[in-house]
Amino acid sequence: MPFSMETHSQIKPRLESAMKRNLFLLTCCQAIGQSANTMMFTATALSVVTFFPDRDLATLPVTMQHLGVMLWVFPAAMLMQRQGRRFGFRVGSVFGMAGGATCGMGLYLANFPLMCLGGVILGYAVASLQMYRFAAVELVPAGYRARAISWVTAGGVVAGIIGPAIVHWSYDKLLPIYVATFICMIGVHIVVFTVMSFIKFPPMQEPAPTATTAVVPPRPLWEIAAQPRYAASVIAAMIAFGTMSFLMSASPLAIVGCGLPHTEAHWVIFMHVMGMFVPSFFTGNLITRFGVLNIMFCGAGILLAGVTVALMGLDPWNFRIALTLNGLGWNFLFVGATTLVTTCYRPSERGKAQALNDFLVFGTTATASFLAGFLQERMGWFPLNRASIVLILVALLAVLWLRAQERQEARTPQPA
Repeated sequence: MPFSMETHSQIKPRLESAMKRNLFLLTCCQAIGQSANTMMFTATALSVVTFFPDRDLATLPVTMQHLGVMLWVFPAAMLMQRQGRRFGFRVGSVFGMAGGATCGMGLYLANFPLMCLGGVILGYAVASLQMYRFAAVELVPAGYRARAISWVTAGGVVAGIIGPAIVHWSYDKLLPIYVATFICMIGVHIVVFTVMSFIKFPPMQEPAPTATTAVVPPRPLWEIAAQPRYAASVIAAMIAFGTMSFLMSASPLAIVGCGLPHTEAHWVIFMHVMGMFVPSFFTGNLITRFGVLNIMFCGAGILLAGVTVALMGLDPWNFRIALTLNGLGWNFLFVGATTLVTTCYRPSERGKAQALNDFLVFGTTATASFLAGFLQERMGWFPLNRASIVLILVALLAVLWLRAQERQEARTPQPA
């Protein structure tokens, strides 16, 4: 024979190798790209207070970044639906470069509105970055959804090392302080843009219908959102990100306000980011073993534990332990919610379903990060933590409500 056909046993290892390679590279992009986001959280408020007199608004550029995510998430998702993941993610990196440059120029010129504009531009980069977890699901079989999301999210472990390390190394290299940090942020997005070129994503569109398959039209967005599973997962994700942003955005100001050094804020953010992403190495396996709702419920409980530690005092270890638990609770609640939401839509619906999810999540996050600076300066660290208890209780109720809904559905006889 002039050629021999490959057997299934020969093809399968090659496909698995390509899948692992693509997932690994996407994890690398998550690690590098998330480090830029960590740098933004760590450096922005502390850089603003060096020239801007109104400390209440120190977190506004970060808030504008979250507002930018709200503005950009639907255009970013629709662009990927039409042009593919790789093109869309690389556009996100370009926005990251532009946003970092704008923030750095705003700091150099002591121009607060320009820094806020940079935050809005960076919002597109973050909107793209948050879709890495959805792209991970498309690279693996359905049974590996939770693990794929978990592994890509685990890239944040490296981000938690790179981001604070770059801030700690760069913050005083140029004057005004922290301007070198924003220059480094540009370089980070250049690296992501380059690595993204080597990832092969599957097509975003559904395969063309054949004679044996029927065309299933996409459902209206309201119909997708009305599903109990979609609603509960989005609420949980909103609370996870909102509470995390609420406390993380305010923590550097609270730490410095207590008389602790800037370097302590860098260390606390490092521990917080480790809490967010180290568990991702096993969160997917925990979801597979114990069920997604149990892990989400546990995540909300850990968030409450973090608030309890924060309310016990203002020593360095109170901040360190509280923010670490905050990150861990975020991981369980958010990875679980993301896993759940990916089961609620068809391939032709994923662009708008994912966009609505992130629009609502980052709308909450934008509000939380803005209120964080305001409440921290006006009321203090303890009232901020007490307010977060209400948010966490909402997440607990959403998980319990969905569990009751699913149990009721299981008891309801199905039509023949």
